[in-house]
Amino acid sequence: MAKKFLKRWMPDPAKIRSNASLQFLGTLLHDPNLFHLNRLSVSRAFLVGIFVCFLPIPGQMGVAAAGALWLRANLPISVALVWISNPVTMPAMFYACYRLGLVLLGAPDRPFHFEMSVEWILAELGYLLPPLLAGSLVCALFFSCTAFLTINQLWRWNVSRNWRKRIDERLARKTSK
Repeated sequence: MAKKFLKRWMPDPAKIRSNASLQFLGTLLHDPNLFHLNRLSVSRAFLVGIFVCFLPIPGQMGVAAAGALWLRANLPISVALVWISNPVTMPAMFYACYRLGLVLLGAPDRPFHFEMSVEWILAELGYLLPPLLAGSLVCALFFSCTAFLTINQLWRWNVSRNWRKRIDERLARKTSK
């Protein structure tokens, strides 16, 4: 079961709470949902983590941690899911978001000529940023909500399947006696 697999890789909550660099959070880290593996906290963690991984911002892990604290989602899973957008996948993800943003805003596609200079980046930022942000927000909302609903349904299905298995095993034991 996925819960047992995840539990093996989860960090120790006591270690995280006792970390000196996190003492400024006070009692916020004492919420049990931040480290429990239940349907609601894990599905919320997928909502937060996948939403943040589509945002083209620095410090995604910090934003995901703040979102997990705010929504009382599983903290380690929220932060780990941000790494979906890593240096290998980020160019493709953000290019797709940019292209979607162009379609959503009805902006014309301009020929792209890249220069490695600050002047080029500042000149092109005004044109590139609106479609990138629009596409990123739409993708973030779509994929995070889809992940939330999917994890929620998979968790329910897995629990009901395990209950059915237990009932069938109990009936099989009774009939074999």
